[in-house]
Amino acid sequence: MTDLTRLTAAETAAAIASGETSAVDVAQAHLDRIAAVDEKVNAFLHVDTEGALAAARAVDERRASGGELGPLAGVPLALKDVFTTEGVPTTCGSKILEGWKPPYDATLTRRLKEAGVVVLGKTNMDEFAMGSSTENSAYGPTGNPWDLTRIPGGSGGGSSAALAAFEAPLAIGTDTGGSIRQPAAVTGTVGVKPTYGAVSRYGLVAFSSSLDQGGPCARTVLDAALLHEAIAGHDPLDSTSIDAPVPAVVEAARAGAGGDLRGVRVGVVKEFSGEGYQAGVMQRFTESVELLRELGAEVVELSCPSFTYAMPAYYLIAPSEASSNLARFDAMRYGLRVGDDGTRSAEEVTALTREAGFGAEVKRRIILGTYALSSGYYDAYYGQAQKVRTLITRDFEAAFGRVDVLVSPTTPTTAFPIGERADDPLAMYLADLCTIPSNLAGNAAMSLPCGLAPEDGLPVGLQIIAPAMADDRLYRVGAAVETAFTARWGHPLLEEAPTL
Repeated sequence: MTDLTRLTAAETAAAIASGETSAVDVAQAHLDRIAAVDEKVNAFLHVDTEGALAAARAVDERRASGGELGPLAGVPLALKDVFTTEGVPTTCGSKILEGWKPPYDATLTRRLKEAGVVVLGKTNMDEFAMGSSTENSAYGPTGNPWDLTRIPGGSGGGSSAALAAFEAPLAIGTDTGGSIRQPAAVTGTVGVKPTYGAVSRYGLVAFSSSLDQGGPCARTVLDAALLHEAIAGHDPLDSTSIDAPVPAVVEAARAGAGGDLRGVRVGVVKEFSGEGYQAGVMQRFTESVELLRELGAEVVELSCPSFTYAMPAYYLIAPSEASSNLARFDAMRYGLRVGDDGTRSAEEVTALTREAGFGAEVKRRIILGTYALSSGYYDAYYGQAQKVRTLITRDFEAAFGRVDVLVSPTTPTTAFPIGERADDPLAMYLADLCTIPSNLAGNAAMSLPCGLAPEDGLPVGLQIIAPAMADDRLYRVGAAVETAFTARWGHPLLEEAPTL
């Protein structure tokens, strides 16, 4: 019998709909896989066995009664532990929320349930999504299934690792500065940052509200499109939600699989290359650009000079917003409370709780953000960073006046060893060098596998960037590259991934 954990999400949904297998069997196969390998990987912080099997039974009952099944009904999913899930622990990878069970579902969580998706549990992450390696989790680092001594990316390393370890065919991540795309790149999976506001942030525990964006993670472009369509759409509960139709991403993915990119103009950004980029990463990127030409695309080299300043701007804007957002964790309303013995003031209890509950990286960013927003420094730091953000947006607008999409490496290097950059925050931040500009501008971007680096045999990601609300372009170009690449070299994850 086919190993149910090796099917794509589209194949799994089709097998359930046809009666070839049951949703319960599929869910149980993935729960068994988690039980077998997750002690090594540490992708999950909480496995909701009872809830997953109940959701799967509901799908089987609907099918048996002749009810209509959605495109992803019965397909298991790993959910990043930053989305609220009613009655299920939501920790954001932090001790300060250890054991907290939200009384409501995030809009994204609710839409997954309505689509019949089976949520297996909550995945590990850098605390409050602050990090590029999932080493900042209060519950220990996650290993990269390609090499368990290396990082799976961050902050959504748990979600990407669950896909690469075949613990789930679908996952959800969030992307503030690259936290969907960078983990996808280093694990050989597909990750998409939708246009800002295209997927509701209601129930997404905020890190940086003007940058955070939930999105789909999968092992194929079509699977990502199916998940994107299930979670996207206007939400009146989110004031930043875009009230516009969801782009036809599934249709675009199916069309792109035909491999014809004639008439598509692709821009190569020269700022995304040079010193600091691993030779094998650039080799695979160059091959991908040549593949785009062979598929009929016109390739144009572009310069976006403001991208050089994206990282310093990001590390002023994001910590500033984090400083404000994380003020809610005061030990008074929910989560951890330390030192409340009747002798201390509320201020003392808050201070003791934050000292015990927040990790080093979260404290670093709160301090940096508070400083940047303080009197006398606001204009010099935060104000200037916002001006740079405007320049980056203008560079994107100028580029998209000439081309349909931009391409670059997703990350400058492959997955680095766990602990290698733990004491060097600046080196850690460089992992998001290519991904940050899209968050600052709010447009759409995808990472998909483009082979293995010859130096270390680890996955390399190709980043595709599209204008806001043109997410369908990502899927058309991504599916074309995926189809051509797989036909020529094979799918790196499905055919070459090591056995845990």
